[in-house]
Amino acid sequence: MASPLHDDSFRDTIATIDQKGKRAFIFPKKPVGRYYDRRKIVSYFLLVFLFGAPFVKINGHQFLLFNVLERRFNIFGFPFWPQDFHLFVISMIIGVVGLALFTVAFGRIFCGWFCPQTIFMEMVFRRIEYWIEGDRNQQIRLAKQAWDGEKIRKRVTKWVVFYLISFAIANVFLAYLKGSDTVINFIKEGPTHNTSTLIAVLIFSAVFYFIYAWFREQVCIIACPYGRLQGVLLDNKSINVAYDHVRGEGEVGRAKYVKDEDRAAVGKGDCIDCKACIHVCPTGIDIRNGTQLECVNCTACIDECDTIMERVGLPKGLIRYASEDEINKKEPFKFTLRMKGYAAVLMILTGIFIGMLFLRNQVEATLLSMPGQLFLQEKDTIVNIYNCKVVNKTTTDFKKVTFKLVDPSEGVIQLVGASSLKIPADALGEATMFIKIPERLLHDEKLVLKIEVYEGNERIESTTANFNGPRRFD
Repeated sequence: MASPLHDDSFRDTIATIDQKGKRAFIFPKKPVGRYYDRRKIVSYFLLVFLFGAPFVKINGHQFLLFNVLERRFNIFGFPFWPQDFHLFVISMIIGVVGLALFTVAFGRIFCGWFCPQTIFMEMVFRRIEYWIEGDRNQQIRLAKQAWDGEKIRKRVTKWVVFYLISFAIANVFLAYLKGSDTVINFIKEGPTHNTSTLIAVLIFSAVFYFIYAWFREQVCIIACPYGRLQGVLLDNKSINVAYDHVRGEGEVGRAKYVKDEDRAAVGKGDCIDCKACIHVCPTGIDIRNGTQLECVNCTACIDECDTIMERVGLPKGLIRYASEDEINKKEPFKFTLRMKGYAAVLMILTGIFIGMLFLRNQVEATLLSMPGQLFLQEKDTIVNIYNCKVVNKTTTDFKKVTFKLVDPSEGVIQLVGASSLKIPADALGEATMFIKIPERLLHDEKLVLKIEVYEGNERIESTTANFNGPRRFD
């Protein structure tokens, strides 16, 4: 909601593009304050998690793995195979619904506190930039400065450090996609043995470098769809980083600070128009204009405004976490019917997901007829050829996997090339097999077979397969 004393013309432009349509770089002031200190703790914890998760294993399974190429996923140590795709989908839906509930209640706080893009930009690359180039004023001066020795040294140092960090991120990203063991083997073997992988890592490094060195906050403003989604999810009861325009504008609006002046007596608001909240904003917005798409709820403006209010002897909280109804109507936060609806859907989906996890088979067997081959006839016996796949989702190696024909009980299963299968833990076993059924048992051109799978003497799975026979005309 925009301040009643100001128009909405600010919504026609964004701070990262100038009037000529060219890239306008933002030089935010380094934040200082209680929220920033808390964000650092959260961010460093998440950075350790992001860099460490691919290298942590639970029961031999990588903690997080998103191997799209082989369609294998591990989420919190639970392996998901292509046969478990429905579980993966419902877990993603739970994530989306949970994020929607969080946004309806607390706005875009996810972006400022938990989003990897914001964490890397503000807590890694931006802090390195402050360390090398200085705070806001020094960065502005350096940008306008001629390319002398100082500027070349600082810029080249920053670019090299940025690329090295981008290269590290690309390798961790590869560990999420291919597996940490695979990445470690690539490193041990050296780049000459994995040229194609090295090229892919260099490309990803260049992408990350481009994002954090040039594109920066435009990811949140232009590329990320979540900023658009919040416009649908937010309402007057959602908590956001908000400017209290009722208190800040007063009767006559904002005015510069005058020492020992009774501002309330002359109708002035508490906002002294210092523009510190604009200078510290990483997306370059003026929070006093109300809720905006560019705001990522990073709380930098809250810390800066509180510091200014403390210096001039005015109450803190002019910019704070608040809903529009709290500012306009003094209504406290309530868990609305809309939020309850999202919460109910989330609980139902989570319950279904947990139930499906407990009911999930640890072993799955699939028999598919050999393509292009209906059946063979050997005297009074009909023969079908099958491709068999057995997925071992357990952490135990299967040393002797055999198959037993249950219905019909008369018949023979014969593996090609072996009497049994060996399937390592968390692996896929494949074989070709013949199934032979007496012709007298076939009363139709198709028969549904019931087959049991055994590991030694223990039945570990049962499955079905269609058996083809000659067409009957009687």
